[in-house]
Amino acid sequence: MTDTHPLAVVETVVLVGIGGFAGSNLRYFVAGVLPGLPGTLLVNAAGSFALGVLVYEAHRIGVLADETSLAASTGFLSSFTTYSTFALQTARAAEWALLNVGANYALGFAGVLAARAAVDAVGGGD
Repeated sequence: MTDTHPLAVVETVVLVGIGGFAGSNLRYFVAGVLPGLPGTLLVNAAGSFALGVLVYEAHRIGVLADETSLAASTGFLSSFTTYSTFALQTARAAEWALLNVGANYALGFAGVLAARAAVDAVGGGD
């Protein structure tokens, strides 16, 4: 965010807030449909893919506006994904802890790599 005009700052804060509202509500919906460890794994893996798309798109293509990327990443994805719930659920499910940690990290990294490949396929990356 390079524009420091007060209205530009307010616009950015509102966009991040709208993104956060949407992301947290979608996460709430997913938790209702797929509660517990599987739901948290799903939102974290999907969020990793989506964040990877935003970051690689900005780096390699650059079509999205900075405000759009900020609202989607800081607003939407930061409230859609959840590290704290992942940590709490892992601590409470001792019998699944190792598998849960491995699955979250493996699918998170796989999501970022898949996002990079998808952006390269669309944008003709190197």
